[in-house]
Amino acid sequence: MSIRSTSEFVKELSKKGELLEIKEEVDPILEIAEIQRRVVAKRGPALLFSNVKGSKFSVATNLYGSENRIKIAFGEDPEKFIQKIAYTAKHLMPPTPKKVWEARSLAWTALKVGLRKVSKAPILDSELQSIEELPALKSWPKDAGRFITLPLVYTESPKTGKGNLGMYRIQFHGPKLTGMHIQIHRGGGFHYSEAEEEGNALPAHIYVGGPPALTISAVAPLPEEISEFLLASLLLGERLKVLKNKKISPLPIVADADFALIGKIPPKIRKPEGPFGDHYGYYALKHDYPVFEVDKIYARKDAIWPATVVGRPPQEDHWIAEYLQHLLSPMFPIVMPQVKGIWAYEESGVHSLAAAIVKERYKKEAFMGALRILGEGQLSLTKFLIVTDQEVPLMNFKTTFLAALERFQPETDLHIFSNISQDTLDYTGPKVNEGSKAVLLGVGPKTQKLKPKITSNIKNSKFKNPKVYCPGALVVSGPKYKKGDRILEALRKEAITQGFLFVFLVDNSEEATKSDHDFIWNVFTRFEPAADIYGDSKVVRNHISFEGPILVDARLKTWYPPVLEEDPKISKQVEDRFGRLLDSL
Repeated sequence: MSIRSTSEFVKELSKKGELLEIKEEVDPILEIAEIQRRVVAKRGPALLFSNVKGSKFSVATNLYGSENRIKIAFGEDPEKFIQKIAYTAKHLMPPTPKKVWEARSLAWTALKVGLRKVSKAPILDSELQSIEELPALKSWPKDAGRFITLPLVYTESPKTGKGNLGMYRIQFHGPKLTGMHIQIHRGGGFHYSEAEEEGNALPAHIYVGGPPALTISAVAPLPEEISEFLLASLLLGERLKVLKNKKISPLPIVADADFALIGKIPPKIRKPEGPFGDHYGYYALKHDYPVFEVDKIYARKDAIWPATVVGRPPQEDHWIAEYLQHLLSPMFPIVMPQVKGIWAYEESGVHSLAAAIVKERYKKEAFMGALRILGEGQLSLTKFLIVTDQEVPLMNFKTTFLAALERFQPETDLHIFSNISQDTLDYTGPKVNEGSKAVLLGVGPKTQKLKPKITSNIKNSKFKNPKVYCPGALVVSGPKYKKGDRILEALRKEAITQGFLFVFLVDNSEEATKSDHDFIWNVFTRFEPAADIYGDSKVVRNHISFEGPILVDARLKTWYPPVLEEDPKISKQVEDRFGRLLDSL
């Protein structure tokens, strides 16, 4: 069954017992987000808020917050199709009649993929006068205002006409004006750069809702030349309906969207945007970004406003990230032949940490595979990449890390790349969008006998509570960060560090070693390779060659944005109003 709107999705979830409707009036300012977070923490159902203060539209959240709801949205056909494409691409050559016949189902499915022009569109059922009529959320206390948290921004290249569907958060600035958090390393950012160079505004649509396939496609890490509309069509199981009407817009209009904001991004205009509580678990700070001038606002007659709440992982987007990686993983070896598998850890905010299994047919071929990964689409934003040639379950970080450490040589196998771009939302670097990357290679036969336990005591009172995260990796609590404190030098002198390959200095070692999830978040979101990796080293053939343990300063730095925290008053309000209901989930 193809699900074409948020309303259809909500009805299907209700039939399957995957929906909780809240009929009491709720406030889109902080209250809905607090309820959402509590439900996500309990791995609860999707939520339908049918009485939202200040808007006639219902709000649906947590629609994608479980593996089962993802399956309801898309079924298993898309995964099977991608697997079939990958298998065929690998085994069809040289073609034989038998191989071609076995691949015939691909042609049948391919016939259903693409766009279908229509003359009528539900999205044009009604026209609104102001974006203030929309029930957009404010999720965290220090957020700059209300944001569209599941925006689907469609643009086309002024030079080639190729389209891009991306998810760039949208802050409300006025009745017909929003922010446009469009980033230069994304497809829409390229389009805007092209238009701005020519001194022209970039036509754009902001969709909210519609086929779930549209939402998932907007965040998929696709190669730049592959259309998100095509992936949406595949996930939908039929051609995506679009209407073309140049009186409304020069761009195609997605017929089944729940909401559509039609307008343009003018050149050379910037307005402060943010702060915004983001998926790294910290606030993204205020910066100047382009704006979106709204010409028209449309809504279908049965429109429901889909929203999500991001924050310290895991949130609802955890399930989306996992689904997309499973869906697209069969294609990685086709696009990147040296790569057998790759996994980006959502616990780190996705881009802070990834691991890959690569081929090692000659010495250090793995490094070439790593470079291929760091040059591919959104994977290029990866800050720390662990590479091994062992057949490990990449989703299991500790197992993967151990396999790499057992084969890691500190003298040759840590590569740090300084003075390069970094994800906009990662504030560990010296400036926004600037930072560094690191590649840790762990390939070939085992060369390390990893130290499994602590064998001496700490002498310096500045260091406390040492913990072994895994054999070879020690975690120590240190004093609050102070610029120039040279604290890693002092830690390096401690006998307790000897024999470990890595020593991580953190604010709270107890918290950082409670689980793999806590280790990943407390460590990899809090250091930048070029600035925060230290150890006894020398330069050999222009490579930094480490001797002994490598120390990583993963403390919160003074310029990092605040960690996300709920508003106590709102938390109490939700507890008083809905605590009994939420506790029963």
